[in-house]
Amino acid sequence: MVQKYQSPVRVYKHPFELVMAAYERRFPTCPLIPVFLGSDIVQEHKSEDGSVHVVERICKLNVDAPRLLKRIAGVEFVFFIQKNTLNWKDRTLLIEARNETFSTRVLVNETCSYSVHPENEEWTCFEQSASLDIKSFFGFESTVEKIAMKQYTANIKRGKEVIEFYLNELISQGTTHLPRWNPGSHGRNEHASWTASGITAQNSMPALAESSAQGSTRVDLAIPGAETSASDADKLEADYIERYLGKLTPMQESSLIHLRQWLQETYKGKIPKDDHILRFLRARDFNMEKTREMLCQSLSWRKQYQVDYILQAWRPPPILEEYYAGGWHYHDKGQYPISLTNNDN
Repeated sequence: MVQKYQSPVRVYKHPFELVMAAYERRFPTCPLIPVFLGSDIVQEHKSEDGSVHVVERICKLNVDAPRLLKRIAGVEFVFFIQKNTLNWKDRTLLIEARNETFSTRVLVNETCSYSVHPENEEWTCFEQSASLDIKSFFGFESTVEKIAMKQYTANIKRGKEVIEFYLNELISQGTTHLPRWNPGSHGRNEHASWTASGITAQNSMPALAESSAQGSTRVDLAIPGAETSASDADKLEADYIERYLGKLTPMQESSLIHLRQWLQETYKGKIPKDDHILRFLRARDFNMEKTREMLCQSLSWRKQYQVDYILQAWRPPPILEEYYAGGWHYHDKGQYPISLTNNDN
């Protein structure tokens, strides 16, 4: 079964250019991320006007797996290919990563993006999605899946902390603003060329050739289009989730976002509120299949008995409005509705 992860929109209240300067400090190695042992640039390209910068790296990771599993697999480290497409003109960064080690047995794909906040051009948004598909792994498929998902979710929060650390470091050094790209800031003599660092990088990591699958690793210079399944207005922000829905684990956030997207695609009209969707997920222990089944039954029941119409059209009898001293009053900590009644004579 393919495991998928989708993050909420995380907002850095800093300009895109400053966030990019902080992001670049993660390379070639980052002491704040212990599993990230280093990286080498394989290929690099810049457009003639300097607005687009494409970098492909080999990243070396130390996976915290049982010693026995490492000996069976015959590797101590794993290698990933990461391609970064930075567009200074559009102020976007697209990060695409895939595993090179055991690529015929395990498929790991991750896509991250940095972009300008739609409501404030001085802020930067970050989104992250990933998928894990284990085809075969010496009979340890379930174990590898659990280890991979555990490590991945543990490093999600660390990634945000690293960017914030380098942002604070830049600000403490006096760098609070960086100029935006403009056509006149780069000379036309900066011709596009591939760097020769790919040759030395490949020679410095011979283990990659032994563990990688046969195939082409050519970098595609085409800039991917901005294809999204939902509009920016429909996306959930991490701050909104924490403030109004409570603190959730990364996988719980991912389940909420996936279920919400599924409802938007399946039911084109009105869908339940976010806190109601979360209540259904908790009722089924965040099991997506069981939650979908429960939600479908609930929505079918509401449609069959015209519950939404009744809620809009029904009015309490005059005698109840006149003499009943009570009513609904927001929600409790568990997001359940509260009914208040006045018991005074």
